[in-house]
Amino acid sequence: MEGQAKQAYFVNEAFAHEEPPTGGGVGIGAGAGGDNLHRRKSGGNKELQLEIGGLKKDASGDPPSMDFDDILPLIGEFGRYQKLLFICMIPFSFFVAFVYFSQIFLTLIPEQHWCHVPELDALDVEARLALSIPMTNGEYNNCYMYDVNYTEILAQGKVMADPKWPRVKCRHGWSYNFTEIPYSTVATEQNWVCDDAALPTYAQSIFFLGAIVGGLLFGWVADRFGRIPALIGTNMMGLLAGVGTAFVTNFWQFAAMRFFVGFAFDNCFTMMYILVLEYVGPKYRTFVANMSIAIFFTGAACLLPWIAYFLADWKLLAIVTSAPLLLAIFTPLVVPESARWLVSQGKVDKAVGILKKLEKGNGRQVPPQTYQIFADSCKRMQEQEAQNGSYSVLDLFKSPRLRRTTLLLIVIWMAISLVFDGHVRNVGSLGLDIFFTFTLACFTELPADTLLTVILDRFGRRWLACSSMVLSGVFSLLATVVPVGIYSAALAIMGRFFVNISYNIGLQWAAEVLPTVVRAQAVAFIHIMGYVASIIAPFVVYLANISNALPLIILGILGIVGGLLALLLPETLNHVLPQTLSDGEEFGRGQSIWDFPCLAKKVDDDEDEKRNADVEVRSQAFVRGTQTGASLNASTGGELRSSILRRSVKSRNSTKL
Repeated sequence: MEGQAKQAYFVNEAFAHEEPPTGGGVGIGAGAGGDNLHRRKSGGNKELQLEIGGLKKDASGDPPSMDFDDILPLIGEFGRYQKLLFICMIPFSFFVAFVYFSQIFLTLIPEQHWCHVPELDALDVEARLALSIPMTNGEYNNCYMYDVNYTEILAQGKVMADPKWPRVKCRHGWSYNFTEIPYSTVATEQNWVCDDAALPTYAQSIFFLGAIVGGLLFGWVADRFGRIPALIGTNMMGLLAGVGTAFVTNFWQFAAMRFFVGFAFDNCFTMMYILVLEYVGPKYRTFVANMSIAIFFTGAACLLPWIAYFLADWKLLAIVTSAPLLLAIFTPLVVPESARWLVSQGKVDKAVGILKKLEKGNGRQVPPQTYQIFADSCKRMQEQEAQNGSYSVLDLFKSPRLRRTTLLLIVIWMAISLVFDGHVRNVGSLGLDIFFTFTLACFTELPADTLLTVILDRFGRRWLACSSMVLSGVFSLLATVVPVGIYSAALAIMGRFFVNISYNIGLQWAAEVLPTVVRAQAVAFIHIMGYVASIIAPFVVYLANISNALPLIILGILGIVGGLLALLLPETLNHVLPQTLSDGEEFGRGQSIWDFPCLAKKVDDDEDEKRNADVEVRSQAFVRGTQTGASLNASTGGELRSSILRRSVKSRNSTKL
C-alpha cells in the first residue's frame, strides 16, 4: 500500500493484534530492508497466520483483521493532525511538573534560622545571635535560646552570652536568613521547624496518598465517562486545590489542599500522553513518547525553581503554578476522545468517525471498505476480550514462576520509585544553591531519555536496568564520602541521571513480562505500589536532619539491591511476549542470566531444538515492531481500567513503540 508492493510474511498468532512492520508501509516483508533475524519464542506454541497487504487473515480462511496500528499508517502516522496533538502536550507537561515539584518550593526552609528574641530587635543579626543563641558544634542552635532577662542583660552592657546560662526552647517564634532562599514560605510563616520540622514531610506523603486515591477515582471516571472528561476533571481538581493552597492558615488546611492536588498528579498529564500516543503511528511513538518527556517535562521542571525565585512569594507561586490547569477545559476543542475507549464501549462508529477526521486532517484517502474491515475486527476483539474478563491480579500468584516474577517486579519498582523521588527531594541537602541544583538535576532527564531511546532496543531491559540502578546506587554512596558541596552534588546528580534511566525502563519492562490477559490490572497494581514507596521517600530525605549522608546511603543501598534483583527477571527483547497465564509461567524459562541481546544476533538451531522452542524468520523492522508494541496494542481488545494503569501499560511501554 502507498506504492509498496504487497508481500506476504508469517506472523505468529500471539501478535494477531500487534503493529505491522515499521519500515514505511503496511505489509512490508523482509525484502523491504533490514537483516533477517531468528526470533525465539518464550511462551506457548501458536499456529501461524498469513498476512497479505496489511490485512491479517488466518490460513483457515477467517475474515481479515485490522487493528489501530494497521490503519494508522493509512491515515497518516505523524501527519499534520498528530503534530498538532504533539504540540498540545506542552501545557500538560507543564501541569504535571508544577503539580509534582511545586510543593518543594512552597515549603523551603532556610538552614539558618534561630529563636526570635523581641527584646533584641534593635540589634543587628550578629549581635542578637551572640547574645541570645547557644552554640552547638560550632554553629548557632536552631531551636534553643538562653533563658535570661534580656532587658537586664542589655542594661548591663553585655554583648556576649555566657555559655553557662540556662537554655529554653524558642518562645517567640523564629528569625530566618533569607539570603539563599529570598522569600517567605508557608513553612517559615507557620514555623514548621524544630519540633514541627516533620510537617512538610507529612504533607508530601499526604500528597502521594491523594495521588493513589485520585488515580483510582479518575480511573473510574475515565472508564465510565471517557478519557477527555477524566482529563478535564483531574486538572480542575488540581486547579481548585492548588489555588486553595494559597489561602491556608494552618498545617491541616495545607495538608488537605495537597491531598486534593495529589489527585491531579500523573493523571493531569498521562491521560493526554496516552491519547496522543494512541493516534501516532508505531514508527513515530519512540520520538513522541520520549521527546514529550525529555523536552516538555524537563523544560517545565527546569523552569519551575526560577519562577519561584523571581516571584518570591509562596502564595503567588501556588496560584501561578495552578491557574494554567484551567486551560484543560479547552481540550475537547482540539483533542479527540480515545478511539480505543470508544471501541471498548461498543461505539465503533464514533471511533471510525475520529479516524476519518484524522484522515481528512492529514490529507489522506482511505477506502470505505478498510474502515468496515477495521470495525468488524474491533467487534471480534471485543468478544475475545469478554472471554478474558474473568482474570485478575490474584491469578499471578497461583503459579510459582509468575508469583516470583510478580513479586520481583513489585519490589524492584518500589525501589526505583523510592530512589527516584528521594533524589528529587534531596537536592536541598547537597550543600549548594537549591535553585541551581534542582535545575541541573532535572535537566538530566533530557540526556537520560535520549540515551535510552538509542540503546534500549540494542542492549535489552535486564542488564540496562541492572547497570543503571547499580550505578545510581554507587554514585549515591560515593557522594557521601566526598566533601559536601560541588563534589557531593555532582555525584548525587549522576545518581539521579542513572535512576532516570531505570525509571523509564521499569514499567515498560513490567508490561512486557506480564501476560496480556492480566497485564492491565497487574501493571496498575505495581504502579500503585510505587506510590506507596513514594510515600516513604520524604521520610528518607528527612533523615538529612540527623545526617546529610543518611538519605544518600539509603538511596545508594536500595539502588544497588534493586539493580541486582533485576537480573532475576527474564529478558524481553527479541522474545515473543506472553499472552496467556500459561505463557507467562513459561516465559523466560531456560534464559541465562548472562544472555545479552546485543550479542545474540541469531539463535542457535540446535539449542532451540533442545528447548523445544519455535524459530521464526522476521525482518528487523517487524521484530522491533512486535516486540515493543505488545502492551499498547493489547489494549485494543480491552480498555485499561484506570489512569494509573494507562500510564503503566501504555505510557512507559510506549516509550519504545
